[in-house]
Amino acid sequence: MSTRATPSTTSVNMIKFILFSPTFFVFYPSVMSQTRPSSDGSHGKWHLLHANVGISAMHMQLMHDNKVVIFDRTDFGPSNISLPGGRCRMDPNDAALKIDCTAHSILYDIITDTYRPLMVKTDTWCSSGAVLPNGTLVQTGGFHDGDNVTRMYTPCSNDICDWVEFPNYLSRRRWYATNQILPDGRIIIIGGRREFSYEFFPRLSPRRRTFHLRFLTQTREGSVENNLYPYVHLLPDGNLFIFANTRSILFDYNQNRVVRAFPRIPGGDPRNYPSTGSSVLLPLDENEHRIAPEVLVCGGAPRGAYQQALRRTYARAISTCGRLRITDDQNAIWVMETMPIPRVMGDMLLLPTGDVIIINGGQSGTAGWELGRQAATRPVIYRPSNPSDQRFSVMTPSRRPRMYHSAAILLTDGRVLVGGGNPHIYYNFSNVFYPTDLSLETFSPPYLSAQYASIRPVILSVDDTVSPGQSFLLSFSVGEFSAESVLSVRIVAPSFTTHSYSMNQRMVVLRTDEIIDNDKSSYTLSVVGPSSAEIAPPGYYLLFVVHSGIPSSGVWVRIQ
Repeated sequence: MSTRATPSTTSVNMIKFILFSPTFFVFYPSVMSQTRPSSDGSHGKWHLLHANVGISAMHMQLMHDNKVVIFDRTDFGPSNISLPGGRCRMDPNDAALKIDCTAHSILYDIITDTYRPLMVKTDTWCSSGAVLPNGTLVQTGGFHDGDNVTRMYTPCSNDICDWVEFPNYLSRRRWYATNQILPDGRIIIIGGRREFSYEFFPRLSPRRRTFHLRFLTQTREGSVENNLYPYVHLLPDGNLFIFANTRSILFDYNQNRVVRAFPRIPGGDPRNYPSTGSSVLLPLDENEHRIAPEVLVCGGAPRGAYQQALRRTYARAISTCGRLRITDDQNAIWVMETMPIPRVMGDMLLLPTGDVIIINGGQSGTAGWELGRQAATRPVIYRPSNPSDQRFSVMTPSRRPRMYHSAAILLTDGRVLVGGGNPHIYYNFSNVFYPTDLSLETFSPPYLSAQYASIRPVILSVDDTVSPGQSFLLSFSVGEFSAESVLSVRIVAPSFTTHSYSMNQRMVVLRTDEIIDNDKSSYTLSVVGPSSAEIAPPGYYLLFVVHSGIPSSGVWVRIQ
């Protein structure tokens, strides 16, 4: 039996230094009636950025320098983009290629629409990540030689920055785990395949330590599991909401204690990998007297769908969403709603307006190699504040299916970046239902339509650092402003997205004190920073002004 080496004191100190210094479609009649293509952008618009960026975008994270870190996996053979300068990755443990001179990660610049290769040395397949308060991306785990590796990427101004790897840093193998940034700036890493525990990054000493989480054992469904990539949301009281399979708990990670168990989501069908649905924490509004957080879980696959798909029978995906309002009493219940399109492997992202876009995935089957069918190419926008019968709107379809191993993230200007899709063990471009997709495209939601130009706010100036509970000034302009119009200021934490789950994303609607009319088109707002680190953990956020339902482009602010 092999043994794992303990990280050296040098590696621990180094981390401390970095820290602190061809397809077919099924159309349903109810969908068709809502999705007539429009040239004015009223149902959104798609735009192909690059047909081939060299890798398939399995994991994505927007950084505060307006660049996107994208990576795939290393154990399938060569990608379609070479490493620069004749560099090669030499890995005697790689199952596919011992010497690999191609890249499996890229850095995409959303301003210049260009990209360059990055070098990962160990396998990042089905891993997790989160961004530290200083803006460094911490990526954890993966497969084989990468399953207990921590990797870090820190933005730089000279385009020479790259991944730095710390082998054997994690206490346990973290494959299909979930990361969540905490109020003190640490990252909690939860679960993974056959791992029923959690640990923290960074460690405060070379000693590795894990904490058992019985809930993960209880929610595992035999060999199918259906509890991988658990949905984790930090709540305003500092506890974690954790959802796996059909069950959810309120968890005190400091005391390793389940504070409360919530009712099972109705229907009895699993919502986590491989019966992959998705989840978001709905916006936290600081203007409310008492914030009652709400969690939304949508889509997935019926119980038994994975076994059926292995036999080439593809069950219809789940079409329901469950919405849970978490209050202090014991009366929290799931309120169920029905999406216009069934969906498995769909990504859910918070838009600057506070709405949720549900994008990518399929309408039957499950996650896994070759196990999904009927691509769900039409995004759906869910408007949580609308009446219950007016919340879903179906958008313009993409021409590209985005199935297993696709991803989506929110960009600074309010577009959604979409990429990936590779339901094959290796890259496969022919004679399959869904060829490996190496492209990047964007979806522009309806609020970006030119018809809203006159009411779209433009941020002129704002403090780039914000202190919790302290007021700061924000100046913006808008062509047509009415005192009766709804105006709000929101901060969004960009997500680390993979496998249909966007880790760490959250939105906070900030409190505004007063508005000053500078002239006929320029205004200054007095805004109050988030009230606590439990509401908004420290780090970089995108700040948006939303006027009459139309958002500005975002600007970066750092919550101290």
